[in-house]
Amino acid sequence: MFQASEGGGLLLGGSATPVDSAANAGDGRRLLTKNGRSMSAQAMQSLYELRQNNLLCDAVLRLEDGGVFPIHRAILSACSTYFRALFTTTLHCREMTDILLHGVTSETMTLILEYAYLRSLEITRGNVCQLLVTADYLCVLGVLDMCCDYLRANLAPDNCIGILMDHFCRALEGEAQQFVMRHFVQVAQESEELLHLELHELARMLAADELNVKSEEAVWECALRWVNHDPEARKHHITFKFTLFWEQPRAPHARTYSLPRLSSVHARLGLLDTQFFLENVKDHPYVAGNEACRPIIIETLKFLYDLEMITQKDGEIPTPEIARPRVPHEILFAIGGWSGGSPTNFIETYDTRADRWVKVDDVDPTGARAYHGTAVVGFNIYVIGGFDGMDYFNSCRCFHAVHKTWREVAPMNTRRCYVSVAVLRDLVYAMGGYDGHHRQNTAERYDHRTNQWSLIAPMIMQRSDASATTLNDRIYITGGFNGQECMNSVEMYDLDTNQWSLITPMRSRRSGVSCITYHGCLFVIGGFNGISRMCSGEKYNPITNTWTPIPDMYNPRSNFAIEVIDDMIFAIGGFNGVTTIYHVECYDERTNEWYEATDMNIYRSALSACVIMGLPNVYDYIHKHRERLMEEKRQKLLALESQQRQRDDNAPAANNNNLVINNNNLDDDNHHNNNEDVNQ
Repeated sequence: MFQASEGGGLLLGGSATPVDSAANAGDGRRLLTKNGRSMSAQAMQSLYELRQNNLLCDAVLRLEDGGVFPIHRAILSACSTYFRALFTTTLHCREMTDILLHGVTSETMTLILEYAYLRSLEITRGNVCQLLVTADYLCVLGVLDMCCDYLRANLAPDNCIGILMDHFCRALEGEAQQFVMRHFVQVAQESEELLHLELHELARMLAADELNVKSEEAVWECALRWVNHDPEARKHHITFKFTLFWEQPRAPHARTYSLPRLSSVHARLGLLDTQFFLENVKDHPYVAGNEACRPIIIETLKFLYDLEMITQKDGEIPTPEIARPRVPHEILFAIGGWSGGSPTNFIETYDTRADRWVKVDDVDPTGARAYHGTAVVGFNIYVIGGFDGMDYFNSCRCFHAVHKTWREVAPMNTRRCYVSVAVLRDLVYAMGGYDGHHRQNTAERYDHRTNQWSLIAPMIMQRSDASATTLNDRIYITGGFNGQECMNSVEMYDLDTNQWSLITPMRSRRSGVSCITYHGCLFVIGGFNGISRMCSGEKYNPITNTWTPIPDMYNPRSNFAIEVIDDMIFAIGGFNGVTTIYHVECYDERTNEWYEATDMNIYRSALSACVIMGLPNVYDYIHKHRERLMEEKRQKLLALESQQRQRDDNAPAANNNNLVINNNNLDDDNHHNNNEDVNQ
């Protein structure tokens, strides 16, 4: 129910506010005001009752379904430019007092009149579409806006395509388009509206770079579902799954669009798993029996062969259109850390679709920091606390990822290095840490609306080098170091009661640990147990209150960054007990396995990572030269083969080369030994 105000009063323009003044405080009337104008809601209720009783009305609206509505012309003219023009134009030979409206139902007209007189409107899923069309026809912009707001708030996989295709509000169309792109996999599986799209409409959708698919298998399955809805009529269109297209009007002045025709923008069969392509696409009856599919099948087979023999190819290898990655909807930021014996302000982003790290030039101009925390609220990244090699920070910086600007925000009440950070209900929490003298059990939270930090209840235990996350509207903080030993205890914070409580401890002691929420559980990975860096992990089920082990990472590490992106856990950088590393690996719970991802651009530990979704300027943070991905892969493989040959030919020389490389990190290792281990 869209209501103008408490009690159903009048809203002028949809955003009026009640005002109590000396002029009306004594007579019981309630005024609603906007931009200096005010009107009595009681008076409008009286006018509405006059209309219902056909009193003082000066016109009648007649509908094709037999509905008759006496109205006051001035009231309708005030909310509709259509009626204003109808009632005030001088072109008519007679005064317009009896009007026949075509295409409007009595039910919808009743709602429009309620809005015109009372500024209240009951919008439901059943009436919103007809209301929107009628409001547009009658130029009742207030109702039009409210309908768009309702549809925007109720976008879902089962209605988003209809909203995108059937409505004409430009802003709503843009948001529906973004919803379809972002939630495409769910839309493709659940939407009945998708099955009724025209060929060119589906092709345009599947061709979009912004289509959010982790695997191109989802695109194939979507197209196949569309064909199977009417196989006899559609199976001859099977080539559209491979060749996607659209066409502009035939001429600048043309009023109609011609049907699309085939062009050279291909579906991304080269990104399919080879086995899936061979078993599910190449030999599918719709494909095998369609001669028009042969060219793209041959092109894909050639590409897959070239991929296997990539290091044996001479000359630069371009990335074909069938293997060009789409654009990610989530961007992972890796910020700061310790590298080469000193803190760094280096920032890079991870492009999940291209599997590449991208350097970001817009670093914090105030300097570097390590052992800090990061938090995301909207498009703002908050960088909290940390250490620059000399000072322990209570300062906080904010980077706006759209505007690409840095600003200082309010400092914390306490200096915090090795700080743990989490976000709950758009409030940023900073917990524990080390101030250069003591390990903290204090905690505080930041409200970006007031730019203020306020203390909350202290934790039960002192801990630095711990890790925190949110799960089920609670904050969990895991492990850490208390000055004497690495910890396996876990505390949970309840915002509603402002209390901390201990839960079942972890199976292992972990400092320099990372934890993250994933699939409804708390995952805790890596860290230092007081003896060595760990590659083990475990997960906590809040329903059973139990911890269970997960598979080990490939690389032991502590003081690394962790995030969930593309429905996988990413472990980024860190310290392996010997050297700082730049290795990245990801865990997929569906397969219960870890996979190697592309390494970062620099070695670093004590960094922090965060993820932002839906950036309007996402192209600023992705790999720019997607046409060179194949060549980059070839060069990397050639370099690895060359290194392997050198190791095989001269093992001692190879060991010396590794020492030279590791010398870049000796100071880094000393930092860890002098700061991290001593703290433990």
